[in-house]
Amino acid sequence: MTAEEELAQIAIEVSACTLCRLHSSRKKAVPGEGPADADILFIGEGPGFHENEQGRPFVGAAGRFLEELLSSIDLRREQVFICNVVKCRPPGNRDPMPDEIETCRPYLDRQIATINPAVIVTLGRFSMARYFGTAKISSIHGQAKTIDGRLVVAMFHPAAALHQPNLKQSIEEDFRKLPSLIGQVRKRSAAGQPPPPADVQQLSMF
Repeated sequence: MTAEEELAQIAIEVSACTLCRLHSSRKKAVPGEGPADADILFIGEGPGFHENEQGRPFVGAAGRFLEELLSSIDLRREQVFICNVVKCRPPGNRDPMPDEIETCRPYLDRQIATINPAVIVTLGRFSMARYFGTAKISSIHGQAKTIDGRLVVAMFHPAAALHQPNLKQSIEEDFRKLPSLIGQVRKRSAAGQPPPPADVQQLSMF
């Protein structure tokens, strides 16, 4: 099975999933989207109203800001893979529950294994917790650590800037670090070397 076929199979399974309570209130599941060979994978928290309507991730106001951020570093949405830690909308846009995140975890694990991105960017505290545990996002945004041979970078969720405009500059600055980081990972991978230490990119190693 090709990577594209595996991602399509995961999407089919997600769309029919009834393993947790979230399936009972969803309109459309939101498996995620992007190329199977994406260098960078973004993990958000969960679908919102617009995502639930369309079955696509980040299509509301936060999605438009994410596209602006990508454009600022000469990337298009179509070049990256975007998904969430839970694939169905929590009712009323509440936070995803720990058991819901764990139930959805195998789908995300398979997506990451299939795409094998050079860099994972966590957007928001729930996706950040997958890699950074109980750390506070206000303390570690823009920081990275190497996990399973790739760099994971913690960032604020784009929606945070919509609610707290003072965070917009921090998010933009964190995004501007990504191209150099990806370039270093590519170069070292081609040479058969491990990912660079984060401080090569003026990121703090956590």
